[in-house]
Amino acid sequence: MGKNLESTFLNALEEHQHKLLRICTVYAKDEDDTKDLFQEVLVNIWKSMPSFKKNSNIGTWMYRITLNVCLRLKTKKIKKQSKLLRMDSYAIDIYKTDVVEERKIEQQKLLLQLRSCIKKLNEADRAVITLFLEELSYKEISEVTGLTENNIAVKIKRIKTKLLNCLNQNS
Repeated sequence: MGKNLESTFLNALEEHQHKLLRICTVYAKDEDDTKDLFQEVLVNIWKSMPSFKKNSNIGTWMYRITLNVCLRLKTKKIKKQSKLLRMDSYAIDIYKTDVVEERKIEQQKLLLQLRSCIKKLNEADRAVITLFLEELSYKEISEVTGLTENNIAVKIKRIKTKLLNCLNQNS
């Protein structure tokens, strides 16, 4: 890239970096994530510099790239996280798509994966999570299993972690 392009990039970055960083902060979960996102934005802006037509203000152009990068990466994260289960409500949360049929297929696939993961649990854990998924209260689960309510709460938290790890390995 030419010296003029590099100079244009550096000048624009100096003028707009704080605003770009604030945009990244909105889409990031923490400081490290913000830094990573900002780096990704800078790489994308740098790669796009030769295509800048000067039809708009360079700051506006940079904001557009920043938003596009942030939204694209957020969508990727949502798709990854969508495979997590909302076990508290006995529902499987899938990334919402426009195609209802695709969602049904994904739900069935996740449900099968969940069942497979539950089958891998030891007998006691399988019983506890099955009762939990049937929406029994901790007290009711305690009465059925003979464990204390506190023990049930701890077990359920640990079982959820095991199941999520199993699902993530299978995806």
